[in-house]
Amino acid sequence: MSELFRKIAPVADELGELFAARGYQIALVGGSVRDVFLGRIGNDLDLTTDARPEAVLELIRDWADSIWTIGIDFGTVGVRKGNWLLEITTYRSESYGPASRKPEVAYGDTLEGDLARRDFAVNAMALRLPSREFVDPHGGLDDLHARVLRTPGPPERSFDDDPLRMLRAARFASQLGFAVDPGAFAAMTAMAERIEIVSAERIRDELNKLICGEHPREGLKILVDSGLASHVLPELPKLRLEIDEHHRHKDVYEHTLIVLEQAIDLEESGPDRILRWAALLHDVGKPKTRRHEPGGRVSFHHHEVVGAQLAKKRMSELKFPKDVVADVSRLVELHLRFHGYGTGEWTDSAVRRYVRDGGHLLERLHKLTRADCTTRNRRKAQVLSRTYDQLEERIARLADEEELGKIRPELDGNEIQALLGVAPGPVVGRAYKFLLDMRLDKGVIGKEAAADALRGWAHENGLLPE
Repeated sequence: MSELFRKIAPVADELGELFAARGYQIALVGGSVRDVFLGRIGNDLDLTTDARPEAVLELIRDWADSIWTIGIDFGTVGVRKGNWLLEITTYRSESYGPASRKPEVAYGDTLEGDLARRDFAVNAMALRLPSREFVDPHGGLDDLHARVLRTPGPPERSFDDDPLRMLRAARFASQLGFAVDPGAFAAMTAMAERIEIVSAERIRDELNKLICGEHPREGLKILVDSGLASHVLPELPKLRLEIDEHHRHKDVYEHTLIVLEQAIDLEESGPDRILRWAALLHDVGKPKTRRHEPGGRVSFHHHEVVGAQLAKKRMSELKFPKDVVADVSRLVELHLRFHGYGTGEWTDSAVRRYVRDGGHLLERLHKLTRADCTTRNRRKAQVLSRTYDQLEERIARLADEEELGKIRPELDGNEIQALLGVAPGPVVGRAYKFLLDMRLDKGVIGKEAAADALRGWAHENGLLPE
């Protein structure tokens, strides 16, 4: 710890001395202390103090490079000092009323009292500044060695004070690979319904961190097994009722977790939340589309379309940004498209349309499609992989020849208006669509041929005199 502390010593010591000179306490706390022991300290530091927010502002006004007060109503002042981003929070406790979506905040007077209200013992360790006295009243260091998440006090009281802590348990399991203490898990299971008083935005943020963690399977299993998922992501546990048509797994839920892991393996530069959410939700349309066929077969016709609708609805309710909702639902909608390729029967026109429909999501669509192969039949898996290799090669060839990523009609809107003698409006849109479809079907034919084709189309539709 001493070795790792050297990295943060200059800013931590300066701040400690600044507060001590005015008679205030301040300590490095929570995830910052935990991460020092885990050897993963970043440039974000959490600190806690007995100084009220107004006093904190006065103390750091001349010391900080910049200050922000967006969290001051909850006792938090943000500070930038060099490359460090600090959050200084007054000792406090939070609790939710029986039906309230907003926590009530009360300031405290002691570090020990502040640590007692923390979510887990591994986050209830502190380092007093500038003395560097280590404070661990709840055995957080032992839990850190045991890799277990245990609440400082009775879990029922902790989760009742802030039900979001139940989701945080799953999130930390994903990020850190820790197990949840059996007593805490039992309380989560008994109290799962209480998560419904928490705002959609706070739930979304925890789910996002969970799915972008190093071990998302572990976090998702905790959500499902505890019953929390039924309240925050109900589409996921419903997948356990569906039999995987590839017969590798007893249910589509297990297939989904493997697809998520295989998609993660294909990431190239860190967690891709769009890809991960699409992998998690790609089969959520199966429960609604299940049909029993002759011979004991089960089908899920058009589950990708239904799944896209369900993904859009769920992510919208969780208050995800509109572009994220659109991208994830589009990937869910397209994830089966490749299976119409067969052994290469698609025409160049079909390949162009695949690229056009994939748009800016094409690389993610490649990864999702490959990740969706979970068959145990090695020969079948190899055939699917080779076939997709062939499709990507065809896309690359056509891209070189035709700039597939920039597919446009060979006449623009102004040229369409001039040729047809019309003003901007629906007719131009119809003409544009005709030319785009022709471009996809025939490739590049030149402006003159495109103009001739447009005239013929206009004559057939009564838009130009004979």
